[in-house]
Amino acid sequence: MGERCHDIERSIIKRFRKEIWRPFVRALNEYDLIREGDRIAVCISGGKDSMLLAKCMQEILRHGRMEFELKFLVMDPGYHPANRKLIEENAALMELPVHIFQSDIFDTVVDAGGSPCYLCARMRRGNLYANARELGCNKIALGHHFDDVIETILMSMLYGAQINTMMPKLYSTNFQGMELIRPLYLVKEEHILAWKEYNGLRFLQCACRFTEQIAREQAMEEQVHTSKRQEMKELIRHFRQVNPHIETNIFKSVENVNLDACIGYVKNGVRCHFLDEYESGHAL
Repeated sequence: MGERCHDIERSIIKRFRKEIWRPFVRALNEYDLIREGDRIAVCISGGKDSMLLAKCMQEILRHGRMEFELKFLVMDPGYHPANRKLIEENAALMELPVHIFQSDIFDTVVDAGGSPCYLCARMRRGNLYANARELGCNKIALGHHFDDVIETILMSMLYGAQINTMMPKLYSTNFQGMELIRPLYLVKEEHILAWKEYNGLRFLQCACRFTEQIAREQAMEEQVHTSKRQEMKELIRHFRQVNPHIETNIFKSVENVNLDACIGYVKNGVRCHFLDEYESGHAL
């Protein structure tokens, strides 16, 4: 093993044990993300989150008590050659035996008109499931973290008029027998950034042609806002100045849903209203 790779791995277990390793292991246990005999495709986009996820999964396989398999899956949706080279160099540095497959998603979504982000995400997810299944995997692991979860909660409330969250695991509706897991569910982005800086690593920020085009069209002194998620990051940053526990409270709000104090909710696709049982619950 290369000395640099060893230092990177050691930093996860030692230097960032409290901030990264323990929350990672806690999510695995709390949400039952890995089971004996699983074959998991760890999906690597080239960013800091998926690269850290790959190393954490590699470490738990080495040091854990459960027998399972890992495949490290990279989809090239049409990256610029320099971006693909960076992914390959980081994979080699971190000793990740990646399987790279090609697709034309970027070309497809750019011609779709409007903002192609939603279509791109759906197509990428479908391609990952399909290729993971070809490798004999029953699960795919994505690098979504704690901040992604709370941003999703806020976006669903403020822009979707509903209370929704990003689940730690879910079954695929289009690929029978396949499951998606998010092992970094309890790891905060600030600690992932700290791990990246501590090890002097450089990862892809966003290799999407669409957002790159937006950035080029903006004046250099302007801050570029490309998504509602960025708005949520700024909103949470503001909240944090008022209450340092705001992120935890947002997260726990979807763990502590009180149906007795909800006007309506949806269960298994059926919409329920508090008036449906209101009279029957009234004490005579």
